Amino acid sequence: MTDADPEGFAAYVRGRAVPLRRSAYLLCGDTHQADDLVQEALTTVYSKWRLVSRADNVDAYVQRILVRTFINERRRGWWKVRLFGATAPDLPESGSGVEEKQVLRAALSRLTPGQQAVLVLRFLCDRSVADVAMLLDCSEGTVKSQTSHALSALRKILGTRRPEMTLKGAR
Repeated sequence: MTDADPEGFAAYVRGRAVPLRRSAYLLCGDTHQADDLVQEALTTVYSKWRLVSRADNVDAYVQRILVRTFINERRRGWWKVRLFGATAPDLPESGSGVEEKQVLRAALSRLTPGQQAVLVLRFLCDRSVADVAMLLDCSEGTVKSQTSHALSALRKILGTRRPEMTLKGAR
């Protein structure tokens, strides 16, 4: 990459690392995995920085890479190697709604990666249907149907709780 702009890439990362990490955490629910997702996504971004930096909306382009990285990570099968038998648990959050957030995180983890991504992007990241469709490279109708299916699955998992209200309160 002889004509790369490492200073431009570094400036972008300094300005956007925290929001990217937040999005990654909302997708996966684990701080360590969120860091890994951001690192993997930013590695991809760096390798394509000439192209990415010329995009009309660099943030959307990078967010799309992050979401695709998450979905691909969740799709990996038996060959995914774990270095340790168990990971250290995340430190519990403090404040109100901790239990509700933990219940929601557990319920979200039982959804398919695509459904989880749609719900996180729509409700926790407050993205529009059009934005989510662009990020996931699908139609708006697919986003709407995936949202409906995912909310239905959450209703089954959570019982009588309303997942829409739970999702909005978990931000």
